[in-house]
Amino acid sequence: MLSNSEVYNMMDIKLDFREGLPEYPKFQDGIRRAPKREFTLTQEETELALKNALRYIPEEYHEELVPELLEELLTKGRIYGYRFRPEGKIVGKPIDEYEGKCIEGKAFQVMIDNNLDFDIALYPYELVTYGESGSVFQNWMQYRLIKKYLKELSKDQTLVIVSGHPLGLFHSREDAPRVMITNGLMVGAFDDYDNFNRAAALGVANYGQMTAGGWMYIGPQGIVHGTYSTLLNAGRLKLNIGEDDDLSGKLFVSSGLGGMSGAQGKAIKISGGVGIIAEVDYSRIKTRYEQGWISEITNTPKEAFSLAKECIENNKSYAIAYHGNIVDLLQYAVDEDIHIDLLSDQTSCHEAYNGGYCPQGITFEERTKMLATNKNNFKILVDKTLKNHYEVIKKLVSKGTYFFDYGNSFMKAIYDSGINEISKNGRNDKDGFIWPSYVEDILGPGLFDYGYGPFRWVCLSGKEEDLIKTDKAAMDCIDPSRRYQDKDNYVWIKDAQKNKLVVGTQARILYQDAFGRLKIALRFNEMVRKGEVGPIMLGRDHHDTGGTDSPFRETSNIKDGSNIMADLSTHIFAGNSARGMSLVTLHNGGGVGISKSINGGFGMVLDGSRRVDEILKNAILWDVMGGVARRAWARCENAIETSAGYNDMMNGLDHITLPFIADDEMISKEVKKVYGK
Repeated sequence: MLSNSEVYNMMDIKLDFREGLPEYPKFQDGIRRAPKREFTLTQEETELALKNALRYIPEEYHEELVPELLEELLTKGRIYGYRFRPEGKIVGKPIDEYEGKCIEGKAFQVMIDNNLDFDIALYPYELVTYGESGSVFQNWMQYRLIKKYLKELSKDQTLVIVSGHPLGLFHSREDAPRVMITNGLMVGAFDDYDNFNRAAALGVANYGQMTAGGWMYIGPQGIVHGTYSTLLNAGRLKLNIGEDDDLSGKLFVSSGLGGMSGAQGKAIKISGGVGIIAEVDYSRIKTRYEQGWISEITNTPKEAFSLAKECIENNKSYAIAYHGNIVDLLQYAVDEDIHIDLLSDQTSCHEAYNGGYCPQGITFEERTKMLATNKNNFKILVDKTLKNHYEVIKKLVSKGTYFFDYGNSFMKAIYDSGINEISKNGRNDKDGFIWPSYVEDILGPGLFDYGYGPFRWVCLSGKEEDLIKTDKAAMDCIDPSRRYQDKDNYVWIKDAQKNKLVVGTQARILYQDAFGRLKIALRFNEMVRKGEVGPIMLGRDHHDTGGTDSPFRETSNIKDGSNIMADLSTHIFAGNSARGMSLVTLHNGGGVGISKSINGGFGMVLDGSRRVDEILKNAILWDVMGGVARRAWARCENAIETSAGYNDMMNGLDHITLPFIADDEMISKEVKKVYGK
């Protein structure tokens, strides 16, 4: 085997500390810190975790670092390599302030740093962007090394990243992806939480969530448009408001003001209603209040509901934060016979036993301490609270409240806690649960089946004027008279600047369908070509028409049995790679937890070139219509119509297979002959 000195000399790109190790950083007061992660490694596995971490570090520093890294592992459950975090605040700077041999290498550095901004990241010191555990990388050694690779990346190379680890640079071609990322993909027999937790502690698996490990998170704004569309369409579907009306006079109650859930307050304000959002972590409430995403903070259920009643009576759109447990808030509504129109939940239930769900009767601080000192008792309290939560929702629903699962694995957590009656078929969780997922009832048939999804862009110049210009250009590309979805999107983008959505770098989200995305993308690239704006990063949330296979969320309205298959998200990833997207990613877990979804996304750097025009023409339509085609084959009515229209429009250039529909009564009659009932 080569010696460590020989290995050192055989690498041009490496962590190199010629002036000694960096000073151990100081932690800024008031910045949220991740709780201790579950730690179950044996002595031999602990030794392996240390050896794995030290692979990044020259041998001369190993002896000094071992006690430090071991302390992190034992107290935090993970090795983060805090010493290697850059000093001070990390922010996504203008692209011209980064070094690089190609525009993509510099653009990705903007995106990484924006994901770790103190104003954006949930636990920035632990590299967690959102969703309790969604991480950009596993540790700060990976951060430093990938930054070095991105500086050296050229236009004919591809950087391969495996669960946060830079495998290396490999020659490819200019129209190939510059970066390919996978996170947490596990062999089927080992694809469960216990094995993932072990792999993460060993330093070989990263939970990328969706846009955290895919470097495309743009702060809570990235979730606001989808939340706004969900609430508005829930009102149309269940509260009988018209297509031209908003949620004035309606009350929405939910929980969570962290990363994704932080969008709820802003969304209810934009949609014209009144919302009460429960949150146990006061620091998250404070952040949303200071950003203007929450109107007022309350400390008791009585205070929260009294304020909501006053706002409803005065037809005032308002977002109220309740500092406390959501179950206590809902129990008060039951006891006082208070009507709630729309009800949901956005606690991080995919991590219910690891801090994502706080039990009743303890404070957030007590929750954090209990996670580190009495995990078994914490789990007992979580199960008890989940049962109470379930019972109180049942009572509210019986009184006319519309409850929908917001894709946070809430109902799956209830089922896993032992409450089998939440199962729709009464036997298992394969057909979902008694209450619908928001995708199953609302976003799936109303948006995804048409191809509408969370398209987004980042103005890499960091200039607000570039964002204003792109907002105007996007608005000009939308025909609001075509469909109600287009009208909603037109109003959204028209008011985007007024609604002050930006947190972090200059970015925007806009739900669009296939041709809408392509039209906007080509318009933006032309603007870059003409020098009207600086370079732009295009992307989308993985939470899209074809980006994610997740039976309890994104594919919950897929009823042909393929909701449990991960073929489509994998094909979208592969197809985007083949068509030359700048960045392609594929992850295990997403917002619902390990083994419960596979999801992927992309990033596309617009440099104004004709080359990029051609990639957009080939890739954008595939990225959307691949997902719509799958939905059409699953007999989703709106997707069939969309796909048929696409076949006609493409005139043989593309062609989607459409299903013949069997007669339900005829099939049932024949099957009854066999089963006798």
